[in-house]
Amino acid sequence: MIKLLYVEDDTSLGYLIKSGLEELIGGYEVRWITNGKECLKTMETFEPDVIVSDVEMAFMDGNEMARQIRLKDTQIPIIFLSAKEKVSDVARGYDSGANLYFKKPLLPDELDVHIRAMVKHVRSQPKKSGEVVYEIGKYTFAPQQFMLSCDSVLHRLTSLESGILTMLCENKGKLICRDDILKRFWNMSYDRLSNSRSLDVHLTKLRHYLSSDKSISINTVKKLGVWVEW
Repeated sequence: MIKLLYVEDDTSLGYLIKSGLEELIGGYEVRWITNGKECLKTMETFEPDVIVSDVEMAFMDGNEMARQIRLKDTQIPIIFLSAKEKVSDVARGYDSGANLYFKKPLLPDELDVHIRAMVKHVRSQPKKSGEVVYEIGKYTFAPQQFMLSCDSVLHRLTSLESGILTMLCENKGKLICRDDILKRFWNMSYDRLSNSRSLDVHLTKLRHYLSSDKSISINTVKKLGVWVEW
C-alpha cells in the first residue's frame, strides 16, 4: 500500500482524487489536506511515500512547500498538479523541487501510473548511509544531492559546481593548486586556458550562491590556487 499525502484546496477535486485512488487495486492510504503549511506539519507524523500537490494555495503555496521539504528530504517524490501551465510556471515548479508537473485535471487512474513509477524508482534505490553533509557558515551543503541550502532558499548545483565546492570544503583553509582542480574535473584534456577560465566562472557562481553569509569567502591567488574559509 502506498501512503499518499495529497495537498489540494479544491473540495470537489480533492474528493475525486482521494476516493478514486483509494478504490484502485493495490491500495492507497490517502491523507488529504488543503495547504502547504499543513503539509509540512503532517509530514512529521504521517511519513508519506509520495506527495501530490496543487501549486496555488492559501497560507503556503506548493513551490514554497516543496522548497521547505527539500531542505530536509531530498528523496520523497513530489508531483505537482496545477492549472498554471506557462513554461515559467512549470520551470518554477521543478526549480522548487518537484519531480513531475502536470496540468489539472488528471484522472485518478492516470495519476496512479505516475505515482507508482515514482515510488518504484525511489524504493529501488540503495539506502544511503554515512552521507557527508557540510555546514558552511549558515549554509548546509549535501554534495551527493547537489544541494546547497540556507533558511528557505535552496540552490540545486550542477555536478561540476558540487564537485568543486566539495573539494574546497575537504581542504578548508588550505590553498588548492589550480592545476589540481583542473586535473580532477577537466583532466586538462582540453585547452588549459579555456578550462582555467571555466573554473573562474564556476567559482564566481559559487560565491554568488554563498553571498548571504559574509563570513564565507572563496579566495584566489593568481596562477597559484584557491581556498575557502568561513
